[in-house]
Amino acid sequence: MKVILLERIGRTGSIGDEVSVKDGFARNFLLPQGKALRATAANRQKFEAERAHIEQRNEDRRKSAAGIAEGLDGKVVVIIRQAGETGQLYGSVASRDIVEALAAEGFTVQRSQIDLADPIKSVGVHTVPLNLHSEVAVSISVNVARSEDEAARQSAGEDVTVTQYEDDVEGDFAAGQKDAQQDDRFDDEV
Repeated sequence: MKVILLERIGRTGSIGDEVSVKDGFARNFLLPQGKALRATAANRQKFEAERAHIEQRNEDRRKSAAGIAEGLDGKVVVIIRQAGETGQLYGSVASRDIVEALAAEGFTVQRSQIDLADPIKSVGVHTVPLNLHSEVAVSISVNVARSEDEAARQSAGEDVTVTQYEDDVEGDFAAGQKDAQQDDRFDDEV
């Protein structure tokens, strides 16, 4: 289907481009969200008449997103969740949780602007990209921890998933290896 783009869409094109896209992409995404018009003679005339207004609206949105991005770039958000000793979360952290954490700090971000491929399922510091506008992208760090103290330790670079139990097991394993080597030497002497 041929459409006229009303804003920049990824690799598809920029404002005013007349492009050919798959029918489903046009019907289900571009047209309902007001990102494009069907490429008809009447819509071409309508677009040309409103072109200056459309470009100005896009520039205003881009400036607004750039202002938000300036405050968000490199921001660290702490999310507290329950997790097991190995660091595996009992639930997960999804884009909805990140939006709520950013809202608590005074930033307005939509769920669709968070580019999270899969939910976060382990404790640690994770980098999450945000696409605030088609021309404005930033990334934030999401620090998922079991407590505020653990979040501070993770921020300092400490690996909190290593437990005392694992250290003891490694020590016992090394001692067992040494005993096994001594047994082998004893067998060789006999």
